[in-house]
Amino acid sequence: MKIYDVVVVGAGPVGLATAIGLYNRGITNILVIDRTRAFRRVGQSIDLLPNGLKALKYIDFNTYEAVKEAGFKSLESNNFWRKPESTLRNLAGTKISSDVLEYDDWCRMYGEGRKTIGWYDLQTTLRKQLPADLVLANRRCVNLVEESDLVRVDCLCNAQLEANPYAYWQEHDPDDSDCEIEAIEKSFGAKLVIGADGINSTIRQIIYQDSAYAAFARPEYSGFAAITSSGIELSNHLSNKLDKIFLEGNSVATIINNSIAQKNPEKDSPRMVLFGRDRTFGYIIHLPLSQQELKQKSGQNLINLALKELEIADFPETLKELVARSPEYRIVKRLYYIHRASISDNISFPTTAELVSIDRDLTLDPTWNRGRVVLVGDAAHGMPPFSSQGANQGLEDAAVITNSIANLAAENNLDNTEAMTLAFLKYEKLRRPILVKVQQATLKQHFSFSETEKQKYNREVYSRNLEEAITALV
Repeated sequence: MKIYDVVVVGAGPVGLATAIGLYNRGITNILVIDRTRAFRRVGQSIDLLPNGLKALKYIDFNTYEAVKEAGFKSLESNNFWRKPESTLRNLAGTKISSDVLEYDDWCRMYGEGRKTIGWYDLQTTLRKQLPADLVLANRRCVNLVEESDLVRVDCLCNAQLEANPYAYWQEHDPDDSDCEIEAIEKSFGAKLVIGADGINSTIRQIIYQDSAYAAFARPEYSGFAAITSSGIELSNHLSNKLDKIFLEGNSVATIINNSIAQKNPEKDSPRMVLFGRDRTFGYIIHLPLSQQELKQKSGQNLINLALKELEIADFPETLKELVARSPEYRIVKRLYYIHRASISDNISFPTTAELVSIDRDLTLDPTWNRGRVVLVGDAAHGMPPFSSQGANQGLEDAAVITNSIANLAAENNLDNTEAMTLAFLKYEKLRRPILVKVQQATLKQHFSFSETEKQKYNREVYSRNLEEAITALV
């Protein structure tokens, strides 16, 4: 069994960024493993916002430059944005507010820009920053065994992948055979294990089992879901009408019933993201729905449910007609889950949420570490994607934990579990407060923010000096 200083479980952007940070700080005896059979084009697009890009710059400047360049090529080369702004509109199509999307505009406002990039393009760019033999696919972690001076990481290769009920997209290639060829057991030793394996984290489940926080090992249902479809071919008449009223030459707009928001800011109502070019359109409708309402619904039943919710919220006939024309085979539901950053702070959820009852004896938040194992990214604090902060907060985690582990290595403390525990507690103390704010803002309807609230939130999240905060941890 080969022994590594650090094994990172999960080769998504956060796990890879963490490994890059460690490798470029002299911790080269590392390994990144991932459950996917092979690295292939999956996923959607990610908005890398100023705080995420600042974290990436701190992790490694060359990687930061490579990601920015990949972002320029990823979506902008396809002219995805016909206008450099994202708009929020009411049901009549009147613009309520807009956000500029140009990199330079964000730099002027927050000291760093924003960049939209495909998830796979980001993963590929990050993988190229590491030697190929340090990143291995087809290694599904199934267990951790704590030994006297290391952690044994047990994996299966060529094993049938279990379905991930919390994924935003299909994780394995449907053309792949799901039959076990011959499951092969492999093990690695690690002085330290980083769980970067997403919201359905095996590492989280292992370190929470048999603890007071066992009920928090799995994600909780946030109360929000999405019904979405794409590739809807429309007549010239309807497509021109949608473009004229809601898009106005752009490729995307978010539409709300702002009269509901103004009368009752606490009431959760549908929010439709409309996107399209020429005569091909799509949408994502974010809805406060219970899991029971969505249970076993697909195809026409999902279309009917979406139409019912839009009718209740007084959405116009043009948008309901778009939804009605959704091909049944393209209609998809997505349920959004969360790992609460804090169970002691009052984070507000819709009434449709299904949360773990908190034991009155639990006075501390679930820790993100146990012994030589620490969680980062969605494995620690996964959340719905409404504010585009999941990956960005994960990159902040990567920056902080990279610094913490580099300091442990510099002080020859990778064999000192007491020093590790102290370092990880400092990591949590720095990260948890901002994550509570981000999760609350994510769950709150953004359109109910006043302009003052919006500017305050943007400053707190985008303009923070992360490097200064990390330095203060030492």
